[in-house]
Amino acid sequence: MTTKGLLARWGARRAGRGERAAAPGSRLGWLDALRGIAALAVAAHHFEIMRLIPHGGTIAAHFDLGFYGVVAFFIVSGYIIPASLERRGDVRAFWIGRVFRIYPALIVSMLLAQFLLPDDYQVLTFNGYGHDKLWLAGNGLMLSDMLGVVNALGISWTLTYEMLFYFFVSSLFTVAWHRRTTPIAVGAAGVALVLGVAIPSYSLTHTLSELKHLVAAAVLIVVMGVLCMVSGNAALARIGGLLLGGFGLLLIFTNGRTPAYETFTILATMFAGTVIYRAQHKQIERVEAWACVGFVVAAGALVGWMYNRDEMGRATATFTWEAWTNAYLGAWASFGLFLLLRNRRLPRLLTWLGAVSFSVYLLHWPVKKFLLWQLGWDSNYYYNELAAMPFVERWSWVAGYVAVLLAVCWVVYRLVEMPFQNLGRKLTKAMNRRWPPQSLERPAPTAGLPGVPAQASAAPEPVLAGTGAGGQGKSV
Repeated sequence: MTTKGLLARWGARRAGRGERAAAPGSRLGWLDALRGIAALAVAAHHFEIMRLIPHGGTIAAHFDLGFYGVVAFFIVSGYIIPASLERRGDVRAFWIGRVFRIYPALIVSMLLAQFLLPDDYQVLTFNGYGHDKLWLAGNGLMLSDMLGVVNALGISWTLTYEMLFYFFVSSLFTVAWHRRTTPIAVGAAGVALVLGVAIPSYSLTHTLSELKHLVAAAVLIVVMGVLCMVSGNAALARIGGLLLGGFGLLLIFTNGRTPAYETFTILATMFAGTVIYRAQHKQIERVEAWACVGFVVAAGALVGWMYNRDEMGRATATFTWEAWTNAYLGAWASFGLFLLLRNRRLPRLLTWLGAVSFSVYLLHWPVKKFLLWQLGWDSNYYYNELAAMPFVERWSWVAGYVAVLLAVCWVVYRLVEMPFQNLGRKLTKAMNRRWPPQSLERPAPTAGLPGVPAQASAAPEPVLAGTGAGGQGKSV
């Protein structure tokens, strides 16, 4: 190729990259920005930031910063995860992508905590009865909060709800019910309102023997379900959807750790995020979306006032109904604001924070404990030392923590998250070449009973058990 041709080709590539960066929907920068803010909110909450500011105790009693962050995360997941699956049209790519998106960073975070922190500063939490295999299985499935197993990291409880959402979304997709999001969101919010404290926690795991049985069953069901999903066989994919969706429903109605109003509010919130996506892309009427989201938001705020008091408030770690309700409404308000700003160019720092947000979420606690250990500060009451410092010195330490945290997270993102996401995409392509997928499309009936005309039916939406027309896309 001539020098002129090489220059032209290089220029075209540069232009293409510029167009992709400028396109408002190509990287969903507004979602990245919100994810970054949510991750920093959770990190600030666990750094006890409210103890370092004037009237922080009063603010914390009326607004839980950590709950605000996780609700924002759940709304974003609800908006983008089903969209990611449907864009690909591919349950195989979806599950491989999720595994390679989450597990590498989670495993690295746990290993760093285990091998870098001494016992007095350790953040990994093990089962008190010494059954490491149960602990490993429950956390390995990312279902610890529903299996009666202690969460490996204090913040990893949210991953249980992410996994349940994956169960439900992929299950609905395999039977072409994925567009029926509105009644699911409204129904979950209704359950939160009516059965808020009526469903007992851990109904299936009163004893160690029952715990062993449930964890063993969970391993078989989840492994079988996911293998069916990635098989590329349409019939097996539907079986996998039945296993995962059915098991998820069983768990949320019988064996959750948190009160039912929190469990079902979280699920309603995630599906309400999906409703917004569908309305934005004209898959449902906007009036339907407004009614659904309005009900979910009102229900999520109301259950805080109804149930989140005294013992229940301690169970959700938000303590007061005001802290729950204001944080919940604040998360939705933030999502609405960034949704309005979706066509504007946001600061690159915010979108960069979104890129490393998962590492920030996983590592903020281990990094904090590591720094406290190195400084020789008390692991639990370090904030007293900070609060006693002059203003500039105090906030210099806080800024230093944030800087170290972001640097570590950038390294993990570059060396762990990105390579494994690329590996997941390569694995998907290799499997699709080796085992081409079958379509999940069900044939329409061609004839009715004798003497009765066949009913006309809408053309079914084509769905693939393997790679779909949507392409691979970028992992989100």
